[in-house]
Amino acid sequence: MEDSKRPAKYREQAEMLANRTLKRYHHLRKRFARQNIEVFRLYDWDIPEIRAVVDWYAGHLVIAEYTRLQSTPEWLPMMGQALAAAFELPAENIHLKVRRAGKQDEDRYERLDTTGHRMIVSERDLKFYVNLRDYIDTGLFSDHRNTRQMVRELAGGKDFLNLYCYTGSFTCYAAKGGARSTVSVDRSETAIHWMRENMELNQIPEKGNRLVRSHAMDFLAKAGRWNQTFDLAVVDPPSYSTTRVRNQDFDILRDHPALLKAVLEVMRDGAVVFFSTNHQRFVPCFDDLKISDAREITSATIPEDYASNKKTIHRCWKITI
Repeated sequence: MEDSKRPAKYREQAEMLANRTLKRYHHLRKRFARQNIEVFRLYDWDIPEIRAVVDWYAGHLVIAEYTRLQSTPEWLPMMGQALAAAFELPAENIHLKVRRAGKQDEDRYERLDTTGHRMIVSERDLKFYVNLRDYIDTGLFSDHRNTRQMVRELAGGKDFLNLYCYTGSFTCYAAKGGARSTVSVDRSETAIHWMRENMELNQIPEKGNRLVRSHAMDFLAKAGRWNQTFDLAVVDPPSYSTTRVRNQDFDILRDHPALLKAVLEVMRDGAVVFFSTNHQRFVPCFDDLKISDAREITSATIPEDYASNKKTIHRCWKITI
């Protein structure tokens, strides 16, 4: 695009984005308010040339651009200004993020800033801390709110494992659903600390709800040696990750069979595992696993605010041992 034509084109795109997003907000806000849901998606790259997603966080907007070689630094701020005007929000309630496709964008804890700014958002009868400024991800993945409810409904009296637990929203749901015990595993100290605060926020006791800072495969190996087993699990690994200290990498396309095999070793007969990925070209390889059923349930786990996009934000399977 010629430089002289960019401002007019960007203004047109900004107006389109603002109109589309505001209309979607008015369509969704009342029904989500009735459910006490304060975080939901408003725009999901619906217009091909407007490569962005827009999320509502209790009076704040998070706008993320999916960049490419043609991206220019002025585009995203123009989108933010148009959305702030349309929603009548102050500039400090607009949060701009840049996402890059591929392996370099898999660190959930990559710092963008050091403000330490946090706010509390509600999802049904639970609350979670989110940080809209300091990281690429905010601390709560709203695309899995349906899956969290499924876990809660199955958790009563179960021993629950949350592998790659991030900030622990699945664990909070399981605990509120009456889980007998929970174990939550993540290699990040940031995640473990954040999750502990989410548990305190939801009045979930430390007793019976263990937090483990560990690599997933290391934890599974130790659990196997200690004969620690579970009735219910959530396994939601990153598409790619690299362990710099150990010079190891994880690629979900290549490594998910080995990961799931190790998970199954610590699950009891009749146990249920929810396995999810957001890899857009994922091909499941479950043939060699000792399971009785593996059923894709993506259509049930995708909430309505994510259903309009032609690209599915995640895929999810319910695996029965």
